[in-house]
Amino acid sequence: MSIQFSVPLSKLIKILNLQPVYMPDGEGEVLVSSADINRPGLQLAGFFDYFNSDRIQLFGRSETAYLMQLPLEEQRESLEKLYAAGPVAVIFSRNIQPDPISVEMAEKYKVPLLSTAEITSNFSSALNALLNTELAPRVTRHGVLVEVYGEGVLLLGDSGVGKSETAIELVKRGHRLIADDAVEIRRVSNRTLVGSSPENIRHFLELRGIGIINVRRIFGIGSVKVTEKIAMVINLEQWNQSKVYDRMGVENEYTEILGLSVPSLTIPVKPGRNLAIIIEVAAMNNRQKKLGYNAAHELLERLGMGDDIPSDEDIDPEDRPYDYYE
Repeated sequence: MSIQFSVPLSKLIKILNLQPVYMPDGEGEVLVSSADINRPGLQLAGFFDYFNSDRIQLFGRSETAYLMQLPLEEQRESLEKLYAAGPVAVIFSRNIQPDPISVEMAEKYKVPLLSTAEITSNFSSALNALLNTELAPRVTRHGVLVEVYGEGVLLLGDSGVGKSETAIELVKRGHRLIADDAVEIRRVSNRTLVGSSPENIRHFLELRGIGIINVRRIFGIGSVKVTEKIAMVINLEQWNQSKVYDRMGVENEYTEILGLSVPSLTIPVKPGRNLAIIIEVAAMNNRQKKLGYNAAHELLERLGMGDDIPSDEDIDPEDRPYDYYE
């Protein structure tokens, strides 16, 4: 059973700079649980089949103009049916002032009534993007998330394997830390995973033998970032002499997170290996693969072994990584 998340309406008001026209008192915090937005043209015409009251209702010029051409009694009847259905909130765009009947019905049925100066389509896009992020399915993984050459790299591995030490070395080399120890991962679309840090531990990092440090304070504001799209996963593990590690990289490996397949690598750790440089190269190589170039494939072609290269036709479309088409 999937968990349904919600976001307080007050948070949306603050982020999107909405102006309250009417807010019900004593009803508790209004929670928004649907990322979909509805422009209620059909409902104003009387069609309420498939109407979802969990959605925010957005009024623009079209809906307002339609109402204004109706006789006063029909306006009241249409608006009363809409507000009586109990929408989570109603928003008027383009600085349109809600008509007196809308204000009356909002007060009667305790529906939050808001306005914004934004153009309807622009506001709809911004609201939808915000809701998709706030209501996205999510999971927390023990690891470190860093941005390396614009690629979000999620470092996973057992405690003490060197994830935080590697992150510090990457930060010193000009890259940025997003999260240490706990990485909150959200599936914001069917192709995108975004990672961030819990707010209470953001920018902090633990180094065994030293303790807790504030990366932002020590290395500056340019050394940290709040969120980043996860482009690849790197699993760090202690070197195992009996294990055979991939030395060619002909076939891509993937790690599944929230139903999406993310390109992944397993890098063995032992004294003398510079993990920071290895991860930098891995990030650049992953970007080249996304742009269509694979060094291992080119080498096999030069050696006359092109038949050993797996083709895209051999890959089930459902098994392709979420950034395959980017």
